[in-house]
Amino acid sequence: MNQEKRYHPLLMVYDIWRLIKNMFFLFLFLFIIRANSDFWLFTYGRLAIVLIFLLILLAIPIRWFTSKYKVGNENLQLNRRLVITSSRTISYATIQHTRRKASLFHRMVNMTSLTLETSTAGDNSTVTFHVLTQKEAQEIEKHIRATRSLNRSENTYEKEFPGPVSENVQTDTYNADPIVHFSPTAYDIFKASLASFSFIAVFPIVWSLLSNFIQLFSIGAQAEDVFTDILDAWPWWIILVSIILIILIAIAAGTVLTIFRFGKYEIASDIEKIYVTQGFSERTTFTISKANVQAVTVHQSWIKRALGIAEIKLICAGTTGSEDAEVNRLYPFLPVQRAYTMIEEILPAYQVTSEMNRLPKKAWLLQMLKPSWFWMIATGLLYFVRPDILGLKIPWWILSVLIFILVIVSRLLSSYQTRYTINKTCVQFKTGGFQTRVFLTKKKKIAELQITRNIFQQKLGLASIIVSNRAKPIMYTKINHLPIGWCKAFDRWYLLKE
Repeated sequence: MNQEKRYHPLLMVYDIWRLIKNMFFLFLFLFIIRANSDFWLFTYGRLAIVLIFLLILLAIPIRWFTSKYKVGNENLQLNRRLVITSSRTISYATIQHTRRKASLFHRMVNMTSLTLETSTAGDNSTVTFHVLTQKEAQEIEKHIRATRSLNRSENTYEKEFPGPVSENVQTDTYNADPIVHFSPTAYDIFKASLASFSFIAVFPIVWSLLSNFIQLFSIGAQAEDVFTDILDAWPWWIILVSIILIILIAIAAGTVLTIFRFGKYEIASDIEKIYVTQGFSERTTFTISKANVQAVTVHQSWIKRALGIAEIKLICAGTTGSEDAEVNRLYPFLPVQRAYTMIEEILPAYQVTSEMNRLPKKAWLLQMLKPSWFWMIATGLLYFVRPDILGLKIPWWILSVLIFILVIVSRLLSSYQTRYTINKTCVQFKTGGFQTRVFLTKKKKIAELQITRNIFQQKLGLASIIVSNRAKPIMYTKINHLPIGWCKAFDRWYLLKE
């Protein structure tokens, strides 16, 4: 492992494939669609695109021949030797997450890509091996985990037994096979398609295809006449049955789309890592270090609450890259009870508490008397704009009353559903109105704790708490109108050493 080596030769084929894919539409536009144009921009554009293509094509084997990498004992080195020699060293301690992705190209040649995401920011925050064998990717990941585990063991040994560290200090935790915690069933996929409204996406897709077909063959008038004849000739019950069939077909199509997105989803973990695998034709595996998890949240929208499903999101230190916005999301359509039990399975240190404290009645009063700037601004806009909804002229004050009722109902639900509690090592909050969010974090993961009180809270013996967790950007969690006695107890609990 501790030897400098070249990248896999198939990397050149992969780079050529990417070059062709990225420049395909330019060639199509200049050499097919505008092939007969004598305009100077297209004439010189064809020449320029061919020259650029040939230069990049020539640079691909040169870049492969002059580039090497070395997986060392403590760090990863990327070297390139051409006219100017460049070298980049990445310490294993800075690697936060790893991601393996197998596109259609990789699956055809039984290869994979591996991305290492570090705690640094900027363009150099990730290191990507675009083409590796499955064995090479596994060995690199295993070597990184082994080195990090060995360093942690040595640090622990030094704290407990000062003096020279024995060379025999090792750990076998990284050799344990991952445990699969969740893989969706057919029923889970069906509920996911309903909760994600993927069946609705079928209608604009079909409408777009029909519109393009009508415009391509110039049959707009004929299509309109056929549609009018159908409405005039068919009985109402046939039209109703047809609409129901169209909806069922859309739901079936939405389910198929959901299968392609989540059909082979898998959540697994070992003692140090969490593995999230997703994708149907292109398989992607995200790896999240448990040590970097700062907090856990469980989200439920109103439709997810109706279907009894939830989404787990892990708040992690470090960056996960712009391409991986979903790296810290665990299957967004988990059964509720399974979501909570899975948290304890994957992260044993995070214990979910079922019994939580409710807000006092004084907090309900303060919440209801708070002015609603949203309702005031919406009422002003309705008074001056006077919108028509589906051609119906509804008085502006009726819409204002409806918005006011929604605001009141949301506040009532928020006051009723807000919960808070602490146990030995964790604090747990639940907030939200039409949608809810459960927040869970450990004491030692809280970066900062703030307790604030306005003049009304002081009169009623209440306070607000703001909890900060390390993330990018820093995550702030606020819960309002808690009893001041509990807030002080929470502050003492936070300051007390474990």
